[in-house]
Amino acid sequence: MKKLPFAFITPSVAIPAQAWKIYKTEHESQADLKVYVVDSESQADLKVHYVEYESQATEDGLWYEVEYESGADKKIYLVDYESQADLKIYIVDSESQTGWN
Repeated sequence: MKKLPFAFITPSVAIPAQAWKIYKTEHESQADLKVYVVDSESQADLKVHYVEYESQATEDGLWYEVEYESGADKKIYLVDYESQADLKIYIVDSESQTGWN
């Protein structure tokens, strides 16, 4: 089966199926994606591990946080409520735990 280049979370939001360089915005209006961090792995759409180096962000769920907006693949805004989110993530401890639920 051929892997599609996009994983769809909702009909209106297409999420690229890849590793991301992310930038956390201060305002919702600046973001490409609204993200909520869930308390349980089973509630998440994506299990995420933040990597230390950009070169380590090589597959789904491996996120590298950039210092400047211009260096980001995706700009995210962390929302306060699950119902506001385009994407629900769960932060995992190791690279091997990452991926889509």
